[in-house]
Amino acid sequence: MHTRIPRPVRRGAVGVVALTALLALAGCSSDGDAEAKAKPTQSTSGKKATATTDSQASTPSEGPSAPASKGPVLPDAKLSPATGSFTANEKKYLSGRVPVDMDPAAVLQTGQETCQRIERTAAHDKNAAIGAIISGDLPEADAAIKQLCPKQQPLLDAAATGFADGTRKNPEPGTYQALTTAAGCTWQAMGEEGKVLAAGPGTGAGKKVTAEIPAGTRTFVSTGCYAWLPA
Repeated sequence: MHTRIPRPVRRGAVGVVALTALLALAGCSSDGDAEAKAKPTQSTSGKKATATTDSQASTPSEGPSAPASKGPVLPDAKLSPATGSFTANEKKYLSGRVPVDMDPAAVLQTGQETCQRIERTAAHDKNAAIGAIISGDLPEADAAIKQLCPKQQPLLDAAATGFADGTRKNPEPGTYQALTTAAGCTWQAMGEEGKVLAAGPGTGAGKKVTAEIPAGTRTFVSTGCYAWLPA
C-alpha cells in the first residue's frame, strides 16, 4: 500500500491556486485516477517565507533538503532493509538520514515519494515544480533528486537560480518572473535608506507578474508571489 506523506507548511506565498492544485495532484495516491480527485483550493492563510540574505541565488540544499534527523542516526553499516538490499544511490540518500529507531525503508520511501511528486507536478507545469522546490513545498528535494531521481536535475538547477517570496538582500539586478498568476502579488526594490527604486502591484489572476530589479537595489521585498525565477 502506498503511504501518503503529509505536505509541510508552505514557506512560499499564499493564495497560489494553480500551484496548490498541481501539488495536491502530485501528492495523491497512485491508486485510482489522481486527476479526477484533485480539485484546486484557494489558500487564505499561511506563513510567508524569507529568502536567504546573500547576493547569490538560494539553493534548495539550504532549506528543506537538510537531513531530517538531528538526533542519533544509524551508521551506514546498518543501513539495510528487512529483505533485499539498497542500491548504492539509495544508501547515499539514507546516509546520516535515518534515526536509530526508524526503519531505513520508511525513510527511503519518503524520498521516493518526493521524487514522484516532483515528476507528476513537472508533467503538468515545470515552473510549478521548480517553484515548489524553491519554496520548500517538496521536502528534501535536493537530496532526493541527486540520489533517487537524477533525471529531474534540470529542475533542481533551475531552482538554484531563483529565490523564494519574501525579503531578499542584495539581489542580482535583472528581470524576474513570479511563479504564480494569483492576484495580489506585489513587490518593491529598495536602495539605500529604504528608497523605493521600483515597485509593482499585482496584475490580477491569470496574468504573469514580472519584476525589474535595478542596479543599486539593496533589498527586494515581495508578497503573494510564491517564488521568483530570472525571466
